[in-house]
Amino acid sequence: MSDLYRFGISIDAKLIERFDAAIGRKGYSNRSEAIRDLIRDVLVREEWGADEEIVGTVTIVYDHHVRDITSRLVEAQHTEPDLILSCMHVHLDHHNCLEVVAVRGRAKKVQGFADEIIGARGVKHGKLAATTTGRKLT
Repeated sequence: MSDLYRFGISIDAKLIERFDAAIGRKGYSNRSEAIRDLIRDVLVREEWGADEEIVGTVTIVYDHHVRDITSRLVEAQHTEPDLILSCMHVHLDHHNCLEVVAVRGRAKKVQGFADEIIGARGVKHGKLAATTTGRKLT
């Protein structure tokens, strides 16, 4: 970090106790690191709202015995080749598969792709985990 800026805040004693316990469980060495991460998280969420380029993963668990689910998932991926960085497929058991698709693109387009995949009939659970490319964060 080049220039450090120090500031003070007023906070309720019980709230700071809970915060200290939470950051301790997460392994932060001090409050400053935890607060920097909270600030970065706010900035990353703003990138989403501004439809900036983001990266992330779309993770789904689905029943591969549901009619045409595999072909529908592959088709969805092939309709957005510019978004797809990589795909991993894991057989969990006789019925269930895990699929993780690494994505990169404008936030709205990535969200639309994730919604399509997660909303497919046969998908039991899905989640988009997105973050920044890091270019705008220090």
